[in-house]
Amino acid sequence: MPISQRAATLAEILDEMTAEGAPELTERYPDGSLRCYACGHRCLIKEGRRGICKVRFNQGGKLRVPMNYVAALACDPTEKKPFFHVLPGSDTLTFGMLGCDLHCAYCQNYITSQALRDEAAGVVPRAVSADQLIDLALSYGAQIVGSSYNEPLITAEWAVEVFKRAKRAGLKTAFISNGNATPQVLDYLRPWTDCYKIDLKTMNDRNYRQLGGVLENILETVKMVYERGFWEEIVTLIVPGFNDSEEELRRAAEFIASVSPDIPWHVTAFHQDYKMMDKPNTTAEQLVRACEIGRQAGLRYVYAGNLPGKVGRWENTYCPRCDALLVERYGFIVRRMRVTSDGHCPHCGETIPGIWS
Repeated sequence: MPISQRAATLAEILDEMTAEGAPELTERYPDGSLRCYACGHRCLIKEGRRGICKVRFNQGGKLRVPMNYVAALACDPTEKKPFFHVLPGSDTLTFGMLGCDLHCAYCQNYITSQALRDEAAGVVPRAVSADQLIDLALSYGAQIVGSSYNEPLITAEWAVEVFKRAKRAGLKTAFISNGNATPQVLDYLRPWTDCYKIDLKTMNDRNYRQLGGVLENILETVKMVYERGFWEEIVTLIVPGFNDSEEELRRAAEFIASVSPDIPWHVTAFHQDYKMMDKPNTTAEQLVRACEIGRQAGLRYVYAGNLPGKVGRWENTYCPRCDALLVERYGFIVRRMRVTSDGHCPHCGETIPGIWS
């Protein structure tokens, strides 16, 4: 069967696995067109057309959105998301759907994120209910349920459906997102979502536009997520020759510190993937330098990721007051956890922000 026919079949399958979008994320106009507020693009979608994400569409003047399936599912260490200040040593049942509002050339999840946009991407979705996902999380002993792999903002209704059941089961919930949000979608998510990870990919707007985004939207989301009381952690994938200049890293760190010096910043190592095969892989030395820049900018918790055992103290959590080792890590493995259950350093009593119990 030709690829084009397979892609069409996938689109038809996905269009059947939908429900009407949340009214909080939809504005209707007299001519039957809709404004979608699930992501920062705020697409105006006319009858029979799709948003930039390709998976939210206007059918008969109603917004149809993905529902009741997964395209990726795994039970992973919470540190892999990465959340370093959320229940260290726990597992997160992580589910994903298909589609994205960006098109990053180095996407490591392009098989799911670029479905319906790239003929090389796309996997067959598996029908599942929210209750089945929570039963699975409980059977694996997961303490958190997270939405990831594609961009969860464009499948926010499904995430809320799952998260409502997760909260009733006593589980924490997490969004692993590119941060291209709107006030409307964050308000919609907040009652059901505990943790929010944002990719701050670059401080250069021109580079962001190459990825399909706008820098100002992401920076505004970082502030809005913090103001709304989500637990927030930020990741910057250090791509040599793209976003690794000292000036740009310093701007990123200073911006995060201006929102709150207590927001953890993860700088992680790039490896060649998808359509970005012309950049060298990130070295441990580059990660360590980025961490030092973060500390100089006033951030109290800076971490280096993806190169376990090669970045010294930057995998661990230390008390910002007395420098006691609080959480010792090797990659995604937690070797020692000494933060008290109420979030304090056991040596000096300093408050360590996060979710610890």
